[in-house]
Amino acid sequence: MSRLPRFLRAFLLPMAKNRFSKAWLDQHRNDPYVKQAQARGYRSRAAFKLIEIDQQDKLIQPGQIVVDLGSTPGAWSQVLRERLATGSGGIRGRIIALDLLPMDPIADVEFIQGDFREDDALTALASALGGARADLIVSDMAPNLSGVGLADAARMADLIELAADFAVDHLKPEGALLVKCFHGSGYSQSVERFKRTFVKVSPRKPKASRDKSAETYLLGRGLKR
Repeated sequence: MSRLPRFLRAFLLPMAKNRFSKAWLDQHRNDPYVKQAQARGYRSRAAFKLIEIDQQDKLIQPGQIVVDLGSTPGAWSQVLRERLATGSGGIRGRIIALDLLPMDPIADVEFIQGDFREDDALTALASALGGARADLIVSDMAPNLSGVGLADAARMADLIELAADFAVDHLKPEGALLVKCFHGSGYSQSVERFKRTFVKVSPRKPKASRDKSAETYLLGRGLKR
């Protein structure tokens, strides 16, 4: 840290202090979903967000091809694998995961490391599909937040737009796309984008998503022709 320019140190040190404050750590340690994730072997509490949404909407079915965007550390891929598991220990279907960061291997999950915003990653993902169309695309992607509201909203909207474009090109007509988004600037535009793309659009706020968080999810089902 000492080698960084002074203005960067002044910016980063308060961020680190706030992020890892005692209050935040206490909240994290006492979070019931964190404890459940540890007990059940999930890589993060985010697993329960997908579990809750799937319980409501029955999105994940054996035999599907599922794409997991922003997969690292892998909690959503773990849930997907559980849902596609067979009694013989394998899965019926395919799970293709992608993230900018590396992800520790998960059995039966095909992982691609790449930036979803870049053409190379999109090409690799399309190649992995091999001409097949996905039944379900899930995205827990979020940009690195800068704290500048308009800039962060624009980055989030861009990821949602890319996910919707990818769905148009690679999702089955009756398929579904689930994406993370944030209430605030740009949210209504993302909803409108979904309404132009899908027959049915539904917001989802699972209980595992903290009440104080602006985080929510958009679910689109059935591509408009």
